[in-house]
Amino acid sequence: MTAPKYRELADMILSEIAGAPVGTPTLSERQLADQTGVSRMTARRAIDELVRQGLLTREVGRGTFVARRVVTVPLQLTSFTEDMRARGYEPSSRVLGFETAPAGDQAAAVFGIEPADSMIVLSRLRLADGIPMAIERSHLRAAAFPGLDSYDFSHDSLYSVLTERYGVLFDAGEQVIRAGIVHDEDAATLGVPTGAPVLELIRTSESHGRVVEWTTSTYPAARLELSARIAPATAPGSEPRSALRVRR
Repeated sequence: MTAPKYRELADMILSEIAGAPVGTPTLSERQLADQTGVSRMTARRAIDELVRQGLLTREVGRGTFVARRVVTVPLQLTSFTEDMRARGYEPSSRVLGFETAPAGDQAAAVFGIEPADSMIVLSRLRLADGIPMAIERSHLRAAAFPGLDSYDFSHDSLYSVLTERYGVLFDAGEQVIRAGIVHDEDAATLGVPTGAPVLELIRTSESHGRVVEWTTSTYPAARLELSARIAPATAPGSEPRSALRVRR
């Protein structure tokens, strides 16, 4: 079956902007129609398709530009490395810090331990195809994972190490998403202006009823899109339930 003309045109535009920096201007509907011989309506539909996919962005009064890549992060207990590879990105990490310190009140409440108990805090910059996507700060009980500092988490997956080396089987968890403003010390690392909006994904992962990992991942808001799927009510008069998922 022959692809629709607008789809062929969208594929042509996509090949032309491949590798172009964010913010690169693209042809207008009129220019595109004049150069390719298609109708303005077909040109508009091709551009609309790429805007819908998050590959182009329109700015009123200015034109159409190559958009910043937006990444999918599902609400499930998988690692960043697995998520990115499943979506065709090449994941990488840069370790920003690895320290052992007292848990403090907040972490102690999450893990059900004493504030003075030792806690590992692993901080990493997570990248997809070399683009900074998130700063991830993972907390783990130091007593549960002796020798964790011997791994190179710029290359090793934390989840893989916990599973293969320490026998952790993640079987439950909770993820909370909240809006915020980037911390001053994170702005330059993420490549965003001071005061830029961010989304914080706060994940608590459990194994056999016990919290194993507590992680906050800070994403620039422009690099994520949230979508909610509303499930039908399970009983007459009950409220619809929505399951949040993050998509491209």
